[in-house]
Amino acid sequence: MSSAKESMQTVTAGACFCFCSVGMMFFNKMAIQAFPLECTLVAMQMAFAALALLTFGWSSLHFGSFKDVCRWFMVLPFFIGMLLTSILALKNAPMSLSITLRALSPLGSLLVERFYPDPLRITPAVIMSIVVTVVGAAVYCSSLEKEAMAGVGWVVLNSLIATGDRLVCRLLLAKDQCPVDLSKTACTLISNAGGVIPLTIAAYCKGEFSALPTVLAALTPLDSLFILLTCVIGLGISYSGIWAQSLISATSFLVMINANKFFIIGIEAFGLHTKVLTKTQVAGASLTLIGAILYGRARQLAEEVKEKEPLLPQTQQGTKHA
Repeated sequence: MSSAKESMQTVTAGACFCFCSVGMMFFNKMAIQAFPLECTLVAMQMAFAALALLTFGWSSLHFGSFKDVCRWFMVLPFFIGMLLTSILALKNAPMSLSITLRALSPLGSLLVERFYPDPLRITPAVIMSIVVTVVGAAVYCSSLEKEAMAGVGWVVLNSLIATGDRLVCRLLLAKDQCPVDLSKTACTLISNAGGVIPLTIAAYCKGEFSALPTVLAALTPLDSLFILLTCVIGLGISYSGIWAQSLISATSFLVMINANKFFIIGIEAFGLHTKVLTKTQVAGASLTLIGAILYGRARQLAEEVKEKEPLLPQTQQGTKHA
């Protein structure tokens, strides 16, 4: 019963994050086009999340100790960098490019997680699934137009920072690693409230405050709705991301992100009509998605094998029975 309950919680957390992730990427793309002040936009999203948690989630906040709070502050540089570079990537590159290059991120996390207290089990099937994903990304990028390549740098930087963020979160959240004594709402509050001041300073240094009146005057009601939705969904993705990361490995988390965001490619190509996909790009995107599905199956089989292994080595068991 306990195992079934944990599996249901994992599925629910993953589904919530996937839903928020797709919505966040879509509405962020709309918001940054109407409100091209990236530092101010991210600071607004973080401030909204922090105020909402203080207003409606006060009773669920739990801070074990000052040391736990300080440990969680390790997440802040990665969390802020991930959000900011994500906005810049969406501003300078098509969503499909961001999604496909992010498919490479599980490769790095897979290597790092080998050094965790409870390392991630690697099987030939896991390696093969990631290879399929990487090949798919390479196929997709091989036919990119020159204009799209302008945002590659931001996409790569975002992928690196996101990988670091997931690895640190996994280390501090998972029960079998080195967890902090903080509630999920407390972690979400620290991550968002801690990012408002540095991003506000960055916005001032970039001269965004002087451009703010002009940008606000040009906003339409629909633009304002997009910005509001990014704030609401930003709160959801912050909490559900922490929730899901406490239940699954960083590598699995990154693969899950990559798989669900391929839905965005269809929206961009067939819904927004802002991207025309070639046959090569469709093949690459499809191959990447297949790789993500294969990875999920490979991880499931690896965990089943791990659960069936004896708790004690065979030699120790024999000695005990003797």
